[in-house]
Amino acid sequence: MFDKFERIDLGHFPTRIEYLKNISDMLKGPQIFIKRDDCTGLATGGNKTRKLEFILPDAINNNADLIITVGAIQSNHARQTAAACAKIGMKCLIVLEQRLENAPESYMNSGNVFLNKVFGAEMILCPKDRDVKEFAEEIMEDRKRDGHNPYFIPVGGSNRLGELGYIECMREILENPNKDSFSHIVLATGSGGTHAGLVAGKTLYKSNTKIIGISIKDTKSKQEKRVLKLTQNSCEYISCNPPKEKDVIVFDDYVGPGYAMPTDGMRDALSLMATKEAILLDPVYTGKAFDGLINLVKKNYFNSSDRVLFIHTGGSAALPAFEWAFS
Repeated sequence: MFDKFERIDLGHFPTRIEYLKNISDMLKGPQIFIKRDDCTGLATGGNKTRKLEFILPDAINNNADLIITVGAIQSNHARQTAAACAKIGMKCLIVLEQRLENAPESYMNSGNVFLNKVFGAEMILCPKDRDVKEFAEEIMEDRKRDGHNPYFIPVGGSNRLGELGYIECMREILENPNKDSFSHIVLATGSGGTHAGLVAGKTLYKSNTKIIGISIKDTKSKQEKRVLKLTQNSCEYISCNPPKEKDVIVFDDYVGPGYAMPTDGMRDALSLMATKEAILLDPVYTGKAFDGLINLVKKNYFNSSDRVLFIHTGGSAALPAFEWAFS
């Protein structure tokens, strides 16, 4: 069905599914697997690559000469957008939002921020007293007056075009070469597009797999409403039956003090994945999401016969900016 949607080639797909044998043996619960969307190939990889493959053709068709997007200081979405723009020869402007109080210098200038510069993106810091989307809209109007034709990509690339990337990912999971079937999929849920795409894919392909989002910033109620709305829009766009409310599952127990604020659970999860499986997670998204998965295993949320797939959405490029969080 994806032949009718325009797509450009930015990533390496399908991404591998690997069995986390050491961690599975240690936890003595379900079998745990990982979908390596940290290895999508664009700018060290990440989940936004799938989204940008479907979003950027719309920008090209609208004759855009400038991509404008928004994100937190260490936004993985911003890094991948900057890289994608470099690849297709389009200018990129990133409006960065400071969500972390008393951030150290390394957080403000290394990691993804440094890579944005390497990819040639322009960055503007949103004033703390301004709404980032409204501020970005003002910048768009200024650039129009300067003769540009800007195209706006929402935070996380979370819209109906971006979600096509994770509807496609769900097909990839269901049709994986080893014919592995999974009882549950677990992932970090933030702007909601990746989560919504998977739920829309579950609906489209009539899968019984339960999809669990571990919130990295918002409450369970708020996040479930956000993801459900995004999924409804996606299902309408691809002309499939609407999702069921029960199919949007969110846990909000692992956010800690707030977005990008470190937790002991995140540190332990990141260390466990590194020392047992030699895979790097990130402190903001996948570290907290894997902490959630570990905790759910310990609470006997899963049966021993279950097969759980963790979606690694990337983000390890930001690790140097978070060295302070591990001291």
